[in-house]
Amino acid sequence: MSNPLAAGSLAGKRALVTGSSRGIGADTVNYFAEAGAKVVVNYRNKEARALKIVDAIKANGGEAIAVGADLTDPASVASMFAAAKEAFGGLDILVMNASGGMEAGMGDDYAMKLNRDSQVNLLKAALEVLVDGARVVFVTSHQAHFIRTTPTMDEYLPVALSKRAGEDALRDMIPELEARGIGFTVVSGDMIEGTITATLLERANPGAINARKESAGKLYNVSEFAAEVALAAVEPVPADNTRLVGDVSSFVAE
Repeated sequence: MSNPLAAGSLAGKRALVTGSSRGIGADTVNYFAEAGAKVVVNYRNKEARALKIVDAIKANGGEAIAVGADLTDPASVASMFAAAKEAFGGLDILVMNASGGMEAGMGDDYAMKLNRDSQVNLLKAALEVLVDGARVVFVTSHQAHFIRTTPTMDEYLPVALSKRAGEDALRDMIPELEARGIGFTVVSGDMIEGTITATLLERANPGAINARKESAGKLYNVSEFAAEVALAAVEPVPADNTRLVGDVSSFVAE
């Protein structure tokens, strides 16, 4: 997948993508860097991967730093934004990509803690470093976005419910964001081949990915979906603040 952003189109801009040491986040942050943005590569525990991305960006003439943060720890989040401000002076783009909830041994409330509570805290903390006119993108799935009207697999239900709760809580902040000219877009995609979530779902429910692919006709891969996330950070905010990626014919809108 080639970069959907024109070379130099983000020159002078500064972007932070949560969960960008691998997968969708990594491709998104690389698209931003290739377009000229200074970027913060965020990771939870994959420091080596994050540093490898930073080194590659620098080797291509870009500017990047890697900052570790546990999004469920407010102090850790505050330190991440402090590092971004110290390095670049502020942020023009925030992509809220990191999520989870299918990990083993994290407790029954972990999905809601990570996908709702931590996302709200993340955005509130980001307001200290986001400039007026900045852009915020929240990444979710169709299975979560449409969970109120379309059932999903039992294995994914805690994630879907918590992601939708997080989306709703963030949407409640739109008036506050708009008062500062900050655009907010939710990017919702179908199952993405090659992601950790897809791997865990397939492990818990063998055949789930192929079944969804047959139903949808096509599933986006990581780089294709990351391109849509990157575009959401620069294209006009949709009237309903929602960018749907991939087939939605199997889902019932509210």
